[in-house]
Amino acid sequence: MPHFGLMDTDALGPVEAPLMRARLHVRAGKRRLRQGKISAGIVTLYDALISAMDWYVAVPDRKRRLNLQEGENLKHEQTRVNVLQRSGIIDGSFDFETLERIVEKALVSDRPEHMKDFDYRDILREIESVMHQLGVMPFDETSLPKEDPDTF
Repeated sequence: MPHFGLMDTDALGPVEAPLMRARLHVRAGKRRLRQGKISAGIVTLYDALISAMDWYVAVPDRKRRLNLQEGENLKHEQTRVNVLQRSGIIDGSFDFETLERIVEKALVSDRPEHMKDFDYRDILREIESVMHQLGVMPFDETSLPKEDPDTF
């Protein structure tokens, strides 16, 4: 994963670690897409999204303001998306179920050329929109640890 060796999860803690992971994965996911590693890029951006939601709900003040219904478990990704939409944090334009289906397709193969003809632009635009709504983007890439662009 793009964050290995670039961050110390324990030192960053439960709030800053998922934020750093989300940003590192946004950077790496977009690079992978540009390199034609579509399936890897999509999976990496999905991880960025999950980390971004982890970060958002890790802040107690934000978590208290969420419109949680009885029995909802924020550890489930779809529940987090639903709660964030219901709470007005992210708009309803994001289709998480479609993204999950695309990620499942991306995970069926480890061949770099897998999904090479898939048009990822809409998915990237949706993920970036959610990242903006959550406050993960924009960010200054120079504030991130340098990556090795040769890493997969």
